[in-house]
Amino acid sequence: MKNVVITGTSRGIGFELAKQFAENGHNVLALSRNTKPLLNYNHKNITVISVDLSNSNDLKKVSEFVENNWQSVDILINNAGKLVNKPFTELSSNDFLDVYKVNVFAVAEITKIMIPYLKKGSHVVTVSSMGGIQGSMKFAGLAAYSSAKGAVITLSELLAEEYKEQQIAFNVLALGAVQTEMLAEAFPDYQAPLTATEMADYIYNFALTGNKFYNGKVLQVSSTTP
Repeated sequence: MKNVVITGTSRGIGFELAKQFAENGHNVLALSRNTKPLLNYNHKNITVISVDLSNSNDLKKVSEFVENNWQSVDILINNAGKLVNKPFTELSSNDFLDVYKVNVFAVAEITKIMIPYLKKGSHVVTVSSMGGIQGSMKFAGLAAYSSAKGAVITLSELLAEEYKEQQIAFNVLALGAVQTEMLAEAFPDYQAPLTATEMADYIYNFALTGNKFYNGKVLQVSSTTP
């Protein structure tokens, strides 16, 4: 039984991941602003906390829960994401900031407060995007999103180096297109080749075993160009 913290669990991949870990006997701390979906799911292994990842007071609730109930974390999955699809000249500084708050700064903050509870053998998995991979095909309208996803890749590589002596693994999964609500909102006419459940299956297994084989690595998880 693992203690697993997952961000962005109100829908899509995060929601499916929380269910899968819980159904397989693991303890799940599910973090999202909207707690209703998982509260309705009502699984005994899932604790849901309403958290705005950009709010330091909300993050204190996370560390307090872990301190009072678990004392250690085996897996942290940084899954929460925000996507804005706008032409570059229409992107405001606030658009960039909003995207970076969720995709970069929140990853750094939640990881930082989890560090005291991560131990030898713990695995931090950050969900990025093929759009953040240097040399990959890029798509117009995603300047803020793709650049943020590139930044979080570099952050994870650095953390793997910084915490290698403690044997805490940090890896990134750069996903291709997955049919989630977030994708549908940004690209209403596009149909992705994978469902959120299918991708959650992959991430579930990688989170449990990937740290035996990888540290500081970026795995490209995409069967198509997008």
